Amino acid sequence: MIIIPARIGSTRFPNKILADIDGIPMVIRTAKAVEDIDNVLIATDSDEVIKIAESFGYKAVLTSSGHQSGTDRIFEAAKKIGLKGEDVVINVQADEPFIEEQVVKAVYDLTKSNLKNENILMNSCYKLLSSSEADDPNLVKVVTSQDGNALYFSRSKIPYPRDHHFDEFKGHIGIYGFSMIGLEKFCALPAAPIEHIEKLEQLRALYNDYKISMIEVETKSFGIDTQEDLEKALKFHIL
Repeated sequence: MIIIPARIGSTRFPNKILADIDGIPMVIRTAKAVEDIDNVLIATDSDEVIKIAESFGYKAVLTSSGHQSGTDRIFEAAKKIGLKGEDVVINVQADEPFIEEQVVKAVYDLTKSNLKNENILMNSCYKLLSSSEADDPNLVKVVTSQDGNALYFSRSKIPYPRDHHFDEFKGHIGIYGFSMIGLEKFCALPAAPIEHIEKLEQLRALYNDYKISMIEVETKSFGIDTQEDLEKALKFHIL
């Protein structure tokens, strides 16, 4: 199941998940991008989004407006529809209308392959960044182990190339795969100090000694945080 958390509030771009993209709301564009991989469910705190989702033929669940993260929202939605055990849950953000199907499919397949590994709580992906791209604190970087598991995520430039030029930074893409068991474990964990410092919720898993499995992907997509982001994205995508 692919669950799209769709919170209506956004300080930098009000109602951005409903922004018009060639006549279709952003959240629906995102759903269309991934619908061939698995069933799609939209988890929202808005009756308006529920109505819009249903008008386009997508299932939607009304969730609490008090959630602190999209992960908490998708967990509530997953429980409401009865997911359990090793059922796969993929969290795709509503502000990723141009995400490529193969990127989400890679995380989906990685999640399925790790279902029996109790040490791996989450699955995600990254793309390669140049040194100049890695300077941007809005692009989250990840360092991985020899087994492909995340060692740390940061808005800072990691690893820091002290003695020589380095041009293969790993830029994290915020798509997460869980089993329902893993999702419940994650949402039960206490928030971590490093999570609050970096404002990155995935650090909660690492802080509590769980592993996050990573896979490299190729993508030109990026999350839409502002009206300027949307205008920039539209220049590079043919609808």
